Amino acid sequence: MGEITGGPYLTIARILRPQGRRGEVAAEILTDFPERFQQLPRVFLEVPGQAPKPVEVERGWPHKGRIILKFSGIDSIDSAARLRGLQVLVPWEERAKLPPDQYYTCELRGCRVIRECEEKEIGTVTDVEPTGGVDLLHVQRADGKGEVLIPLAQEICRRIDVASRTIVIDPPEELLELNE
Repeated sequence: MGEITGGPYLTIARILRPQGRRGEVAAEILTDFPERFQQLPRVFLEVPGQAPKPVEVERGWPHKGRIILKFSGIDSIDSAARLRGLQVLVPWEERAKLPPDQYYTCELRGCRVIRECEEKEIGTVTDVEPTGGVDLLHVQRADGKGEVLIPLAQEICRRIDVASRTIVIDPPEELLELNE
């Protein structure tokens, strides 16, 4: 999904710039659930080199593909400008619940990838690359021979079990050899 993790928090937006004269900010939406902004009483702002800082949300509303946020205590253009570039976070346990067979990208990192027919371990997911179509799993090979890219498609990734940190794949012939 579109949300990115940063430890025990989930990034749901990135502040772009001040919006208006009363301390509002325009933010890039980084969640597949933008409706959540209209109900959030509190978020955390990721301040570089510090623990995330809690801040109350007075209002949140969509505007031209962005979200406009008004935080308590931020009442001027200057104070809003100081928030530019900060990430807007929610605690991991407050993440939106996903339907079956959908996963947060961060939950797939670190999963072991196993070939279904041989029950042979291919490697470990190091990253998930969004492509605009089918995302790609970057898998560090267990045999130490580099990385293999595996499409995150239902036809290939037959079972994903985030609890056991395992992805079972049934790749087409020669897919695993493409990156050698």
